[in-house]
Amino acid sequence: MSQSSDSWQFGLPQNRSTADSALSASVLSWVIIGLASFLILILLLVPLASLIWRAVPGWMAGAWNVPTIAAALRLSLFTSVVSVVVSTLVGTPIAYILARYRFWGVFWLDILVDLPMVLPPAVAGIALLVAFGRNGTLGQFLVPRGIELPFTTAAVIMAQIFVSAPFYIRAAKAGFSNVDQRLEQISATLGESTLGTFRRITLPLARNTLIGGAIMTWARALGEFGATILFAGNISGRTQTMPLAIYSALQTDLNIALALAVILLGTSFALMALLRVVTR
Repeated sequence: MSQSSDSWQFGLPQNRSTADSALSASVLSWVIIGLASFLILILLLVPLASLIWRAVPGWMAGAWNVPTIAAALRLSLFTSVVSVVVSTLVGTPIAYILARYRFWGVFWLDILVDLPMVLPPAVAGIALLVAFGRNGTLGQFLVPRGIELPFTTAAVIMAQIFVSAPFYIRAAKAGFSNVDQRLEQISATLGESTLGTFRRITLPLARNTLIGGAIMTWARALGEFGATILFAGNISGRTQTMPLAIYSALQTDLNIALALAVILLGTSFALMALLRVVTR
């Protein structure tokens, strides 16, 4: 009994010490997590709040009447919508192939599709210019036929598609991969064609993911800057999108730059909120 009592007495402080150490480690972990979270929130919230605060509300009310803002907004909306439509039409078959088929070279095709997502925008712009410029790889054959792409609205759309289409293809591939292939096989055994099965089974089941990918593509196209300014230039009313207009306004009128930035911020926030609702 005495030995057991001694063991208990000597063991209790040891257990308390272990518990205290675990509690201290837990508190320290939460302090580190809290501090890191606080720093990230400061980094994110302070610049955005400052942007909204500096944009004078009274001036923002009349910002829509400024020709520069109205032209840039119309061009950005038009080109980004066209980019999303083209990316969806072209990217859906590619995403389906990547999700369903295995063939020689699919690994490299997958990398090629993802490459623009990590490629510096300036590199993308130069690549488009040397490919479709007047003396470019393909441009030299287009110019004699009266087709000049650089520094046109078409160049803006091409730059946006180049950098944003991979976002849709990646999301669409994930959506198609998550569709149960047994349902497609059952549809085929019931006499439905491959195209009919795709339209009636695969697309509806992957719909939310496809819509989410399209929204991400739209947001990326709307904010494109580097590839656009190198390949399409910064021509007001022709190639000057919202990000380019902000860049130009910073050199002349800060109020216009702030108004454009707040409008683009609000649009991006709305798109992200819509994305969360669709993919929830």
